[in-house]
Amino acid sequence: MSDDDKTPAREVIADYAQQHFRYFRTADGTVFAQKNGHPVARPIRSQGTSGSHRQELMVGLFHDGHGVFNGTALKEALDLIEALAMDEDVQTVHIRVAPGFDGATWLDLGRSDGKSVRIHPTGWDIAIPDTREVCWRRTQLTGELPPPAKDTDGKGIDLLLRLCNFASAETECLAIAWLIGCLGPSVPVPAPFLTGPQGAGKSTGGRMLVRIIEGMSCDLRRAPKDEENLIAAVAAGWVTALDNLSHLAPDLSDLMCCIVTGAETIKRALYTDGDVVRARYRRPMLLTGIDVGVIRPDLAERLLPLRLERPRLRRTEAELWAEFEEVLPVVLGSLLDLTVKVRAAEAETPTDLRMADFAHLCAQLDAATGLGALNAYRTCLDDLNDDVIEGDLLAQTVLKHAASIDPGVEIRMTSSEWLHCLTGLYTGDDFRPLPKGWPTTGKVLSDRLKRLQPTLAARGVLIDWGRTKEGRYIEMTRRPTPPPHQQEPIL
Repeated sequence: MSDDDKTPAREVIADYAQQHFRYFRTADGTVFAQKNGHPVARPIRSQGTSGSHRQELMVGLFHDGHGVFNGTALKEALDLIEALAMDEDVQTVHIRVAPGFDGATWLDLGRSDGKSVRIHPTGWDIAIPDTREVCWRRTQLTGELPPPAKDTDGKGIDLLLRLCNFASAETECLAIAWLIGCLGPSVPVPAPFLTGPQGAGKSTGGRMLVRIIEGMSCDLRRAPKDEENLIAAVAAGWVTALDNLSHLAPDLSDLMCCIVTGAETIKRALYTDGDVVRARYRRPMLLTGIDVGVIRPDLAERLLPLRLERPRLRRTEAELWAEFEEVLPVVLGSLLDLTVKVRAAEAETPTDLRMADFAHLCAQLDAATGLGALNAYRTCLDDLNDDVIEGDLLAQTVLKHAASIDPGVEIRMTSSEWLHCLTGLYTGDDFRPLPKGWPTTGKVLSDRLKRLQPTLAARGVLIDWGRTKEGRYIEMTRRPTPPPHQQEPIL
């Protein structure tokens, strides 16, 4: 055969690829390849050292007798495939958890055969999802989960709680609610913050909770020093677990808020002048630490404090993790059973809490089990409000001023007048110096009050903003205390 009659290598590769793989694009324009009948999709431009589409294409061509091709032919073929895929329908790829058809959700077990758990309204089962329903994306952070056990009769939950050192039953039910929330692809869940004295097993408890969802290869990690690295880690996994936090800088605090409730970042694509890369993310988070100092109000509404206590008996790491790995299939099976039961339970959605989806999940958990998770969640938020107030001298001064106002009376002043009033109240007759960070202008005071507004409202002090012909004003009102027979029960 003459050279003119030979099929160009790039055409051989392109024909083989289209016969054995399905190509599609995501909303951000990234093209993925999915082997026929297999739910795992890989970006065709990935240059990973293991499991990239380029490698699986080369291996397939070699095993099927087409030979070995050079890098130029592969690049030209993939360029053509990428261009053709831009006309295909848009489909979303998911990491670990995904929505399915008919109200079902899927949990990726991270197995090479693609088997996953389908959680549906009547139960759960293990199957390989249809490629049109679910496309999994795998990264180096995607660990393998064992097949969950059936018919556990709920004993896996008891086994988990026996291994963890939670300080109270309220903490235990909130940990369970968080795990159930992690199995929901569209439910924002607050970030558990495992606290307790030194030696309480905070890191160990955090690893156990995360490994139920992410597999035994998952581990806690230190908080990255910049936003770009943290976002990269968040985008590559499902649960982001940060260990041994001792301080939350304002930028990190704001970023955590975005991760919990969802956000998007845009940056310039490498080696281009005008192209951009979009990254959307909303992930469950888990934090551990003894004390992180002052907590900002917006982050406090997205945290879930879980207190641990020091164990009475110590065990070796080898013994502890050997037992955990042994019971993990039972724990996961019991969690899936409980998830199905909770999702089927009917409960009203609390309208007074920021994380309404998680509050509704707690109410469903209470309806299904009677654990009292919603009351425990309210108590946690109340404790966090106390932490915010204790760490903010401005909030303390506002509450001190509000205590002198008759309930129901509206006090209106400009931001500058409020600054003068609160500054005078703080300094007092002895003219003590103002603390670092005290507002220096009316605008700064107004911004600080907007951030503190939910915290102050939880203590009965309502802050509002308005405008008259004379200018803008800030209004402060102390909520009337209900009569004793109408007061809400103390949680």
